[in-house]
Amino acid sequence: MQLPLGSDPRTEILRRIHSALIKHFGRIIRPDDKRRDPVWTLVQGVIGARSKTAVSNAATDALLDRFGTWEAVAAAPLDAVKQVLSRQTFPEQSARRLRDCLNQIMAERGQVDLRHLSNLPTGHAMAWLETLPGVARKISAGVVNTSIFDRPALVIDGNHLRVIRRMGLVPPKADITRAYDALAPVLPGEWTARDIDEHHLLVKRAGQTFCRPSRMDCGACPLRDDCATAKR
Repeated sequence: MQLPLGSDPRTEILRRIHSALIKHFGRIIRPDDKRRDPVWTLVQGVIGARSKTAVSNAATDALLDRFGTWEAVAAAPLDAVKQVLSRQTFPEQSARRLRDCLNQIMAERGQVDLRHLSNLPTGHAMAWLETLPGVARKISAGVVNTSIFDRPALVIDGNHLRVIRRMGLVPPKADITRAYDALAPVLPGEWTARDIDEHHLLVKRAGQTFCRPSRMDCGACPLRDDCATAKR
């Protein structure tokens, strides 16, 4: 998906955000060996609701260690999958959604395989993913951007969303899908898929560090000059 460079003033603000956060935190580049198979990335997203990334990563690997294939995970008893996901925040819900998701892929594709998405435009690939149980915009963007697909799609999680709402880049009540639809067309045209991935990781860290849900440290935040909330 080509993200055009437009005249929207948010394009330049996004560039300034990126530069300010790199200056403050340094570069955050996802190593090539962390770009996993898209099915692994999908599974990690589906089971990861309100769980720490490291916990979900370990659980995704543990599922393959225990069952051997994603098809075997789809066919496994719910309690067996739930047991592997016991450290997730919502283990039963995660197990149920995962099995439903994998079984739908099998029903449509004959096996748990997402290689067909490599032949689709990014937007179409994301739309297909969002027909699966438990998959919304954050996960679909994550699959196409952070896996080996390496496509230009902006992942937005809760920390990222909080920052861009408070900055005034998206409406105050925008959800992740609405925020994505607002920002995707105005991302700097020169940004690659990996620049977009780094941008998300940087803004996420700003949300974890300065722009917490119940506590804002606007005085120390490197984004304060472009933030509507900090200027109040």
